[in-house]
Amino acid sequence: MSGTEQQALREALDAEYAAVYAYGLIAAHTSPEQRRTVNEHTAAHRARRDATVDLLTGDGTSAPPAEPAYTVPVEVIDPASAAQLAIVVETDTTVAWRAVVERAATETTRRTGVEALTESAGRRASWQAASGAAPVSVAFPGQP
Repeated sequence: MSGTEQQALREALDAEYAAVYAYGLIAAHTSPEQRRTVNEHTAAHRARRDATVDLLTGDGTSAPPAEPAYTVPVEVIDPASAAQLAIVVETDTTVAWRAVVERAATETTRRTGVEALTESAGRRASWQAASGAAPVSVAFPGQP
């Protein structure tokens, strides 16, 4: 695994750590109708986090630990702001995984990046639709 590939995976891992943290806030303020979605998305981010740690450590690379806390760019006070934070989180993870795809030197990393990019873009689109934001999706997800 190349150095740039490792760095991209570390950055994607940090985005996954931040997503898991943020979904804790989202869960505390989401509407009852969205609770199942929030639980599914949280589980998806935890699984992707764990798989990324395994990918890094399986190659002999150290995986950085999660920070004790993360700054969130949206004040979460109600279901609408919780949905806004979810959109930001999914946008951030999409950007991070796109960078992994762009820097991938191995088939395994490229495949992982494409899967994660696709999943996060889908979650982002579902939050966009739920919040009534447009457009629901973009042509090239993860483009900064």
